Amino acid sequence: MHWPFCEAKCPYCDFNSHVRHGGVDEDRFLAAYLNELDHMRVLSGPREVQSVFFGGGTPSRMAPETAHAILERIARNWGFAAGAETTIEANPTSVEAGRFAGFRAAGINRVSLGLQALDDAALKRLGRTHDVDTGLAALSIARATFDRVSFDLIYARPNQSVAAWRQELTRALALADGHISLYQLTIEDGTPFAALHKTGRLVCPEDEAARALYEVTQALCDSAGLPAYEVSNHAAPGAECRHNLIYWRGGDYAGVGPGAHGRLTVGGVRRATSTLYAPEAWADRAVELGHGLERDDGLAPQDAAAEYLLMAMRLSEGVDLQRYRALGGEIDDAVLADLRAGGLVQVAGERIAATREGRLVLNAVIAALATQNETIQ
Repeated sequence: MHWPFCEAKCPYCDFNSHVRHGGVDEDRFLAAYLNELDHMRVLSGPREVQSVFFGGGTPSRMAPETAHAILERIARNWGFAAGAETTIEANPTSVEAGRFAGFRAAGINRVSLGLQALDDAALKRLGRTHDVDTGLAALSIARATFDRVSFDLIYARPNQSVAAWRQELTRALALADGHISLYQLTIEDGTPFAALHKTGRLVCPEDEAARALYEVTQALCDSAGLPAYEVSNHAAPGAECRHNLIYWRGGDYAGVGPGAHGRLTVGGVRRATSTLYAPEAWADRAVELGHGLERDDGLAPQDAAAEYLLMAMRLSEGVDLQRYRALGGEIDDAVLADLRAGGLVQVAGERIAATREGRLVLNAVIAALATQNETIQ
């Protein structure tokens, strides 16, 4: 469930997020969400929902009553599996005890909080509208309200030293409750950070410095009992984000809202869906036509295989080779041997996974493994 609205646009963000100073017609958007959920039920047929993820944007800025209506419609259309995970993303500035209590009463049982840094100067440089104290207060409210809580931090920030990051991450891990997401800052085209970086006014750690920051991240998280289960996500065993695992394991998911993507297997064919990017244009179409889809077509077998490879190699558990072959993919034995010899991948039975060294050059590893699949195309 994609809610695209934010209080402010962060200078590093290239997500489909928008600021609406004049406010949002939430009733109209709710009608659009409900219509699109009904359309997705027609496409998917009867299923059982394992998880719901309200992402953004800043979905915690929606009214709790909106989330409640959406979850009610999901329950009516499909039904929830026992113990289903329901997550909402939140920024500290949108956190109030009463508001979070409303989301909990609506049926949300997990929150992902965008702290991004535990350093006031860094937060200011990242364009965040909260300070450390506000972030920690929000985290305290979240932990008192929801069954499960995760938070995000960004590292490899401009002028960040290994010693400073070690101290900050050590503090963060003491606050973590089973799950933490740690993202290296990337410079995305079209963002204000990209413009600053191009002119030399924003200098990020070079490859060796970024590698050192990555290595200390892995070491500290391992010591804290939160190993990486995905490139940027760390959790105690059993505390992984179940919703994101569905993406990375190539499961089915319905993407609802402006700019949302989905994957649904219907009649043995994996279908790719996507919706209109512009929020108001999506809402207008969804209200008038019953959905805001601009794409709904079947993936060719080789495309489905390549997509699974790309996603599953991000996981520490790696790729299930039997499934990959069933989708139409192949692995070149010589390429695999070279990657193993270089210490970039490991093979255990019917699984291939990147090593810690391989994760540092994961795009190159995936490209090498996909070579045979490209030849088939």
